[in-house]
Amino acid sequence: MSDLIFADSLSRLGTESAFSVLARAQGLAAKGHDIINLGIGQPDFPTPPHIVEAGIKALRDGHHGYTPANGLPALREAVADDLHKRHGTKVDPDHVVVVPGGKPTMFFAVLMFGQPGVEIMFPDPGFPIYESVIRYSGATAVPIRLHESDGFAFRADTVLEQITPRTRLIILNSPANPTGGVTPKAEFDKLVAGLEHHPHVTILSDEIYSQMLYDGQTHVSLLQYPEIRDRLIVLDGWSKTYAMTGWRLGFAVWPEAAVEHATRLAINCHSCVNASAQYAGIAALTGPQDAVHSMVAQFDTRRKIIVDGLNALPGVSCTNPGGAFYAFANIADTGLTSAQAQDLFLDKAGVATIAGTSFGAMGEGYLRFSYANSAENIQTALGRIAALL
Repeated sequence: MSDLIFADSLSRLGTESAFSVLARAQGLAAKGHDIINLGIGQPDFPTPPHIVEAGIKALRDGHHGYTPANGLPALREAVADDLHKRHGTKVDPDHVVVVPGGKPTMFFAVLMFGQPGVEIMFPDPGFPIYESVIRYSGATAVPIRLHESDGFAFRADTVLEQITPRTRLIILNSPANPTGGVTPKAEFDKLVAGLEHHPHVTILSDEIYSQMLYDGQTHVSLLQYPEIRDRLIVLDGWSKTYAMTGWRLGFAVWPEAAVEHATRLAINCHSCVNASAQYAGIAALTGPQDAVHSMVAQFDTRRKIIVDGLNALPGVSCTNPGGAFYAFANIADTGLTSAQAQDLFLDKAGVATIAGTSFGAMGEGYLRFSYANSAENIQTALGRIAALL
C-alpha cells in the first residue's frame, strides 16, 4: 500500500454536481431504466454543419501542430469583430485569450487575485466552480445572495455594500446559471458608478449565455462601460451559443495589465487550444447565424412548456427565466429538501435534475431543470413528476 500525502489545498476543491448526476443517470439507463435528463447543461442540438466542416477541413489541410498560446490571430480578430458587432464596443484582438472552454478563464482569474487574506465575491446560487476555485486559492469566498423575488438578478447595492479593502475580484453572471436570471441595465449602471470608489477591485463578467435571451430582452455586456475596461475580464465562448460543448473552445477579453499573465497561465496549463477547434470557431463567428437563432427560438418554446408545467405541479412554483436554458423551480412546499427531491425524481420518476444546493447555500428549496431537451421529453418528464407528487 502506498502512503500518498496530498496537498491540503485539494480538500478545498469542490466539483460540478451536474456531472455526478449525469453519471448516475447513465448508470441507471445502462441497467435498462428509462431516464430523461433535465440535469446536464448542454444544448441537445448538433454543432451546425458548416462549423463541423471547417474543423474537418483544418485537419485535412494539415493544421496539426501547436498554435500561439493565446489563440490563432485570425480567431482573435474574429472574436473582436463579433463583440463589436454585438456590443458596439471595440476590442483589441491582442487582449483576447482563447482557452479550452469557459472554466480556464475562471481558474486563471481567481489564481491571479486569490490568496489567503483576500476576498472574492461570487453569485449564490451560481455556477459551482466559482466558489470551488476561490476556496482552492485560499481566498475567502463571499457570496452575493440572489433572491427569487428579484428574478435572481443581483442588486448593485448588495454587491457594493460587501466590498472591503480585502476585496480583489467580483464574479458576475448574466444571463445566469442555474437560475436563468437576467440583471437589468439599471443595476449594471449603478454598480459601475459605485465601483468608481473601489479602484482596487477587478470584475469577472461571465457572459457565456449572452445570446440566449427571451421576451425581447437585450444583453448588457460590461464591455459597454469604458470606465472599468482597465479592470474588466469578460468570459464568453462557443459552447452554448453554437452547441460546441465538446469542442472545448472559449475566450476571454482581459484588461491590458492582465493579458501577459493570462497567456503565461495558458502556457503553463494547456500550451494552446487544438488547431482544428479554432478554425471551427472562426467559421462559427464569421458564417451564417441561422442555426443560433433557430436554437434559441426552440429553447424559448421549451421554456414556456417547462415553466407552465412546473407551476402546475403540487408544491412547486417557478419564476420565468429571462435567459440561458434553465428553470430554477421552488420546491419548498413539497416538504422535500433539494437533495431529497433530486434523488426522488431520478430514482422513482426517471427524471434527472440538479439540487439547488449544488449551486450554493441559497439554492436550498430549489431544483434546476435544464430545458436543453426535446419538448416531448420535457412534457413526459413533467407528467412523471406530477404522478409521483
